[in-house]
Amino acid sequence: MLLHLDASARRTSFSRELSKTYADAWRAARPDAPYVYRDLAADPVPHITEAWTELCDYVLAHEITDISRYHEAVGTPAQQQAWDTLRPLLDEVVAAEVVLIGTPMYNYSIPSSLKAWLDQITFPKMSLRGRRFVVASARGGAYGPGTVREPMDHQERYLRDFFQGHFNVEDVAFINTELANALVDPRLAHLREQHEESRRAALKEAAQ
Repeated sequence: MLLHLDASARRTSFSRELSKTYADAWRAARPDAPYVYRDLAADPVPHITEAWTELCDYVLAHEITDISRYHEAVGTPAQQQAWDTLRPLLDEVVAAEVVLIGTPMYNYSIPSSLKAWLDQITFPKMSLRGRRFVVASARGGAYGPGTVREPMDHQERYLRDFFQGHFNVEDVAFINTELANALVDPRLAHLREQHEESRRAALKEAAQ
């Protein structure tokens, strides 16, 4: 199964363009495979509640690492409500072979809509090993290796650390369109061709 998420606040965006390109290619190669799509901006996931933290505390205290046993943590109506919110999200991730995330860089990091989704599905010492995460991203500037802004990249670096540290997943791919702000910021107008080159390269990579 391909689980496809988009987090951009823009209905038409470079990250959505990239993630759609990847999803279309993946589905064309596997026409019979299940596909699930979530638009985290149009249909946002609720932020976690105190009851969610209680579920996590129970799982940690009772050393539950089997995802299929997480439901044992539910003991109050509030915890049941929290579980009912997160369970379908978690079930989708568990069922997925590939998790595709289309996301922009907002303020050097990720949108709060994506962070809310990550918070809901993440439990202590869980493992999603065996799945692949693909991040199709757009950034206003250039944050690649050797650039001046490389130390400010808390998008790719954060997600890589998150997937490895919380999910035990190292099979992670990033496809980035950079310098998108060159299209709107007069001071970056001289970089528009570099943006277009970055976009073309990213779309080619996504399609492959």
